[in-house]
Amino acid sequence: MVRIGELADRSGVSVRSLRYYEEQGLLEAHRSGSGQRHYRESAIDRVRLIRMLHAAGLSSRTIAGLLPYVEARATTPESRARLRAERDRIDAEIAALTLTRDRLDALILTSAHPASGCTWIAEPSAEASAGAAM
Repeated sequence: MVRIGELADRSGVSVRSLRYYEEQGLLEAHRSGSGQRHYRESAIDRVRLIRMLHAAGLSSRTIAGLLPYVEARATTPESRARLRAERDRIDAEIAALTLTRDRLDALILTSAHPASGCTWIAEPSAEASAGAAM
């Protein structure tokens, strides 16, 4: 068993996040006689998984619905459909971000030239920068 501070350190999340995960039903704590939270060693991997799923944009509610399948190492047509739907959502976000990045690249390229029609301010030369610093 590990205490909440140790779990936070070993899993890379804050104590506050661990309490939130517990409130959301994503993580189970056992209480000592004095009320301190203690977790099984397996909670470290579970918290890392929760973090990964949150980072991918899954809500706590969605994660809570998927964790029983992960723990049981079993899937159903419903769980596979939910996972595919989340993957498709992430793919759409990646496509949108890629488009945004490509548009920014085009703006950067266009604005880097005096002929772009933008008010163009030349990059300071190394000598001018060095002189201004003195």
